[in-house]
Amino acid sequence: MHLSEAVRSLKPSATIAAATKAKELKQQGVKVYEFTLGEPDFNTPQHIRDAALEAMNAGHTHYTPSAGILQLRQAICDTYERDYGVSYKPNQVVVSNGAKHSIHNVLSALCGPGDEVIIPTPYWVSYSALVELTGAVPVLVETTEESGFCLSPEQFEAAITDKTRLLMLNNPCNPTGAAYPVSTLEGLARVAVKHRIPVLSDEIYEKLIYDGSEFRCFATLHPEVKDLTIVVSGVSKAYAMTGWRIGWTLAPVDVTKAMDNLQSQQTSNPCSISQYAALAALNGPQECIDEMLAKFVERRSYVLGRLREIPHITFAEPGGAFYAFFNVSHYFGKPLQGGVVVNDATEFCTALLEQGNVALVTGDAFGAPGYVRLSFATNIETLAAGIDRLAEFLNPAT
Repeated sequence: MHLSEAVRSLKPSATIAAATKAKELKQQGVKVYEFTLGEPDFNTPQHIRDAALEAMNAGHTHYTPSAGILQLRQAICDTYERDYGVSYKPNQVVVSNGAKHSIHNVLSALCGPGDEVIIPTPYWVSYSALVELTGAVPVLVETTEESGFCLSPEQFEAAITDKTRLLMLNNPCNPTGAAYPVSTLEGLARVAVKHRIPVLSDEIYEKLIYDGSEFRCFATLHPEVKDLTIVVSGVSKAYAMTGWRIGWTLAPVDVTKAMDNLQSQQTSNPCSISQYAALAALNGPQECIDEMLAKFVERRSYVLGRLREIPHITFAEPGGAFYAFFNVSHYFGKPLQGGVVVNDATEFCTALLEQGNVALVTGDAFGAPGYVRLSFATNIETLAAGIDRLAEFLNPAT
């Protein structure tokens, strides 16, 4: 059968591909130290799981409104009022099957062939692919380690053309862990307002912020920017609910209505049981977030400390999320463990997996040649053993 051009041009997710390769080795009996997937290693908190069981027993197993149950949409509004002081109504919320689905809804509603979407690099692997599915063109704007991998207002303004339809911003960022300074966010908001450029603000890591950084919801940064902002978030990262697939958007009513119509044709609605679980997450005790964050603080400190001990590795300290994104380009073209020589980050990750049984994700997939991503969403013992293997792999070239 003839496949569509859009699908034929799609590349598989690099993070999933790396995890699949690691899984294949595990199935062969190899001990693999895997740091590829971006999900908390904790179980979903008990009160949330209990709420799902109660929902099933209460018969909430049928279709729901396409944008999600009213109780959950109201809870999302209440959460943003409580946490960020920004007011939304339920008719401005669409609940979807995860934040990735929410992003696809936004792009499908706002973008089409010939449009341009500005994306700071490094960027999450799915951003450019989802833009291209609409026929729009990703405009990649490079940020640097020296800038903390943050897009400057000047870079944003310079990238705007008469075809610009949207800025995609991820704060805190996957893969870098960059948490934008508030002053930079305010500058970006001023540019967006000046040129009337909508902003998709992906804030899925909003609760995972470390000392020295401050999170601000993009919709709060300028008196006029809320009407240009589509906030994307969900329960996956903060509540360890990746598999429940609940994300959402908060947006102006006309955009929300368009996405609701789109979703009604796509999926009918998000999973009913997952919606009730997400309701319990937002309305229930929030101590679970603090407990998980405390673990991430410990792991972050350990990983960054160990990476500093390895010669010629550099990075910008992550202010949020649970990733270390570091430069390994010094080691290109030099004999590593087993005499292997690599020329780029993709070859580096392949050789590290084969020689040292450590699975990282290449920065090539994130638009950042020379870098690799390590997820520290795992226990200290695994991190220690994996970084030991990384150091051994690099030792011949140090």
